[in-house]
Amino acid sequence: QVAPMITPAYPAMNSTLSVSRQTLQIMHEEFCRGHEIMDKLWKQHQEDTAGELGWEELFRPSDFFIAYPYYLSLCIVGPTESDAQAWAGFVESRLRKLVSDMLGRSLPLSKIQLWPKKIEACIADRSSLLTLGQRKNSLTYMVGFQVDTLRMRGSQLNIELQMSHFREWELSRFQPLVPGMDVLAKAFTVKNLPKVCFEIYEGGKDGAMKRRRTLRDVDPKRQERRRLRRLNELKTKMAEIQRQKEEKEGENSGQDKKRKRTDVDVAVEANEGLEVANVESESDAAVEGIKSEETDEADLLESALHTIQESEPGERKTREEAEADRQKLFAGELEGDDDYVPSDDEDMAYTGDGARRSFFVRPKSARKHTDIRSLPLPEDQADILRKAGYTVVSDVDEETKTIGGNMPTPFRQIEKLRETRKIKNLKIEFRSKFDIVELDANGRIIDKGDDDFSPSRTWTGRKAGFEFKLGERGLGYYRTGKTVRVPSNTAY
Repeated sequence: QVAPMITPAYPAMNSTLSVSRQTLQIMHEEFCRGHEIMDKLWKQHQEDTAGELGWEELFRPSDFFIAYPYYLSLCIVGPTESDAQAWAGFVESRLRKLVSDMLGRSLPLSKIQLWPKKIEACIADRSSLLTLGQRKNSLTYMVGFQVDTLRMRGSQLNIELQMSHFREWELSRFQPLVPGMDVLAKAFTVKNLPKVCFEIYEGGKDGAMKRRRTLRDVDPKRQERRRLRRLNELKTKMAEIQRQKEEKEGENSGQDKKRKRTDVDVAVEANEGLEVANVESESDAAVEGIKSEETDEADLLESALHTIQESEPGERKTREEAEADRQKLFAGELEGDDDYVPSDDEDMAYTGDGARRSFFVRPKSARKHTDIRSLPLPEDQADILRKAGYTVVSDVDEETKTIGGNMPTPFRQIEKLRETRKIKNLKIEFRSKFDIVELDANGRIIDKGDDDFSPSRTWTGRKAGFEFKLGERGLGYYRTGKTVRVPSNTAY
């Protein structure tokens, strides 16, 4: 009993017995927020008694859907409308134990809150096997929570154990428990919440996200963290600048001078000297890079020109022609063959666009035949092919012959073979026999019964030698005095 409020009349009892530590924390925060708003309005009224007071902030919708970084949806589903209504009422009475007792105590959470209003929608995972009736007869409750980073171990929270205990210890008490009744949980971040959750806000989800950013920016703790982070960055940069200056002074004078600086001096010098130091270092690095690139490029071009003139076969150029080509290359006017691939031992240079170019004239290569059926062929071999049934067409200009113009292509022959191969009277036989089972809406196997058990949802009357009860195989008629054995085809 964390919030004892005793009733004044007899018998004296605690009227807030169901208040937990999590709900007490939320109530205290809301009381403080309301007090601040009313105190602000009272001071405004004291200054201007004739003016109108702004009561909009006091009656603004709750910031529940933008106040937490993580959320959990609890979707309550049922097979029919009547079953879903009875099932939802029972689950609603047990949600307090799930949120405050099971989740709030066993998980490293600094804050957890249950939104008391239900959402008439099915907010469940798409992979869950739900029928159309279950999706229609469903409602959802949202739970917001904040993780305590000091108590957190690892990077993930697992609530499967708590949900399984909630189903076994609390939900299993509901009678009769019809197949298709279930509670499905799904986790969300604040940015991935469905739009149906933001209908209470003006402007929908976009307006709620803008208000969330505004509240985060005006948070004093967040502003203090930003200020400290920027101050540490300035301290680090100024310490580096001071170290570089001391090294330069030590090289010039031979003596290192160290000075102590306060935080105020660091901040002032950071605003004045940081931009100058960055500009000077970037300009020096750029100039040195350009000079080194120009020197390396000129050396590569010079060595490539001498090597190619001495070692490459083909048409040689004079010294004046090579110098003219070199000037054109620097100007970007000389282009090389795009389809030529140089060997590894050739010295090549790079032009401005980064593509390799060669600096010698090569003789034109012979024309290549693109069609594999158009090849140079002697007359005696062409006569042999004609006798075999192939059509050989000669081309006088190119001295080539086209072979097999009248023969069908291979892929057409394959299609004809596929058309002729038709399988008739196909029969599939299995070596081992197996049972055919039927699944319910939750993916569980339906027990059809046997000689010792007959499933039945309701009492249909007396049966000789049987008794009606809820046993290990579900609700139905069990043979009296017979040991209950669950068949293997329904045990998994």
